[in-house]
Amino acid sequence: MNGCVTPGNFFKLNSAIGAAAAAAFALGALAVLAGSAAAQSGQPIKIGFGTAMTGGLAPNGKSGLLAQKIWEDDVNARGGLLGRPVKLIYYDDQSNPSLVPGIYTKLLDVDKVDLIIGGYGTTQIAPAMPVVIQRNKVFVTLLGLAVNTEFNYPNYFSMIPMGPDPKPSATKGFFDIAMAQSLQPRTVAIVAADQEMSRNASDGARENAQKAGLKIVYDKSYPPATTDYTPIIRAIAAANPDLVVICSYPSDSVGIVKAVNEVGFKPKMIGGAMVGLQSTTLKAQLGAALNGFINYDFWLPVPGLLSPAVSDLIKRYQSRASAEGVDALGYYMVPFAYSQLQVLQQAIDATNSINDKKLADYMRANTFKTMAGDINFRSDGEWAESRVLQVQFHDVKDNNIEQFRAMGTQTVLAPVKYNSGSVIYPFEKAR
Repeated sequence: MNGCVTPGNFFKLNSAIGAAAAAAFALGALAVLAGSAAAQSGQPIKIGFGTAMTGGLAPNGKSGLLAQKIWEDDVNARGGLLGRPVKLIYYDDQSNPSLVPGIYTKLLDVDKVDLIIGGYGTTQIAPAMPVVIQRNKVFVTLLGLAVNTEFNYPNYFSMIPMGPDPKPSATKGFFDIAMAQSLQPRTVAIVAADQEMSRNASDGARENAQKAGLKIVYDKSYPPATTDYTPIIRAIAAANPDLVVICSYPSDSVGIVKAVNEVGFKPKMIGGAMVGLQSTTLKAQLGAALNGFINYDFWLPVPGLLSPAVSDLIKRYQSRASAEGVDALGYYMVPFAYSQLQVLQQAIDATNSINDKKLADYMRANTFKTMAGDINFRSDGEWAESRVLQVQFHDVKDNNIEQFRAMGTQTVLAPVKYNSGSVIYPFEKAR
């Protein structure tokens, strides 16, 4: 196949199979049953995927990968699936979409994996879709925005809480917050990277702006290779918008935050759909420059999202994060990367099968209990209910990651059911 590549490092994980006597269940603790682990037999069930371990998406890709490895350990400790051990087989897609088709072709044709899942991010999921569709594989993906809008593939399932209308969901809360203010905005600027996720989010932002009756005074995209964002911010400032919606990828987001601070630009609200600002490393890197920005997120330790199970998962992830060289806190990726495989696990258990058609039929018709909450999928593979957070940074003082562990520097503003405080408006009051 054209585009077939020699992937990056190939990591193998050996399942830990206990040989000691079965441990008794302790209240609130995970019981590891050596007897069930010993019952595993036959060839492992191989689950394959590509993910970003290097390149611009690597901070989130590697964080998600550790959560997936924890799932593998947990499942094998409980006896595997269908009485067989589970083995994850994965390759580094280097954050490069052109490598993705070759990786999935190799997984299916050379590695002979039983099942595949999607890698992290819209730009890495979309190029896998032709291979997936051709092979008629069930495909549970990780944080891809509106990928199936273009494909309408019935065996696609999205692990992202955008809900039934994914494009506007990314920024709906941002606009709702703005329009609830006594001094309502009248104008908006929209800027986006010329990449699939950002284009999808900006399409939704235009829809939200129109519904809010706002005049769009700036609406442009920039090349992914851009490194100097100061001219972009100066051009936006010249249009004098009340709101600025930014649809960006991680390196862009860092550059744009720095440019806003350097220029001294102070619209009433700014942020919206900036990928990367959820990363603990990037938060610490930017420090006080983040104050006032309002941006999407998917999970933070607030009432309504916390549970004993997810708290334990986060704790176990954080205990391994330093040695693995990944995001120290893991709030953004961990619940969803683990849940991606929980969906597959629960479908396999329920159908007693790894047949793609049986799994897809089950996924479309049932509720899944996951670390990310209860999930129902629509016919297009999106969640039946949206749950995108909008979060404001404030009182960030330095570059210490510990200030982001609790919620003293971040306030969940939307949806209302997860609200943890009030908006600081306009933007300059949080500076």
